[in-house]
Amino acid sequence: MALFGGIEAGGTKFVCAVGSGPDDIRAETRFPTTTPEETLGQALAFFRAQWAEHEIGAIGMASFGPVDPDPRSPTYGYVTTTPKSGWPFTDMVTPFRQEFGLPMGFDTDVNAAALGENRWGAAQGLDTFVYWTVGTGLGGGGMVNGRLIHGLLHPEMGHMMVTHDHERDPFPGNCPYHGDCLEGLAAGPALQARWGQRGETLPPDHEAWALEAHYLALGLVNVITIVAPQRIILGGGVMAQPGIFPLIHKEVQRLLNGYIKLPAILEEINQYIVPPALGGRAGVMGAIALAQDAVLGQG
Repeated sequence: MALFGGIEAGGTKFVCAVGSGPDDIRAETRFPTTTPEETLGQALAFFRAQWAEHEIGAIGMASFGPVDPDPRSPTYGYVTTTPKSGWPFTDMVTPFRQEFGLPMGFDTDVNAAALGENRWGAAQGLDTFVYWTVGTGLGGGGMVNGRLIHGLLHPEMGHMMVTHDHERDPFPGNCPYHGDCLEGLAAGPALQARWGQRGETLPPDHEAWALEAHYLALGLVNVITIVAPQRIILGGGVMAQPGIFPLIHKEVQRLLNGYIKLPAILEEINQYIVPPALGGRAGVMGAIALAQDAVLGQG
């Protein structure tokens, strides 16, 4: 069976793996995201060691963004205008192409996680769905008619503008570009900045969670009415909070106010807005799926 390399290049940590799917991982490592030189160097060292032991057909990279995913562009494979210090306009792909001469798949971490969930997880059998990760940042990706979403760039769902009731929530938001966009109000750092402690330390009955569910539901209603996804998958550290999914389900129904009269919304919303079946492995599994598609010429 052919083996593939996968790199989940996250803003906090990198995960590298070699395998063919969730049930066949031959090697895996993870390490903190520091400088580009050090972090990409560690990833290259991992694959050098695996190259000596395994026949690897391609490597896929699922990267934090924004990125340039257009193979026709001179900056294809770059992280572009990221606020992460030291990383703007970093070439992520070329070092691996030069080292190994393998086909490379490259996309955002959320688009890749969506691909992984489509191949092995909660989006199997679907051709139009959305995947969000809510953690250090807030990003969205997905498929429409069986293809990962690309256009002028890639989806930036975390930066949609949502209604901000300043009386209920005086927190101004902390996105360095937009202030109170969805990410600026609802990602993990916003929780910590607003309440003075990390989200995982807040009790389940804290008022933070009703507010968090409200902001996420506002964004999800926008996605539902624009994309009409067959399912929505919500991953990331913030979504591990016990009780957050039922709060989101109720708030989405309240905001839609009966406008979409379909069982998926009215009766089966707990099967419509769901956690990833691959859990925290969705990103690196998606990277392996990108590698598989690069060999097939679909990357």
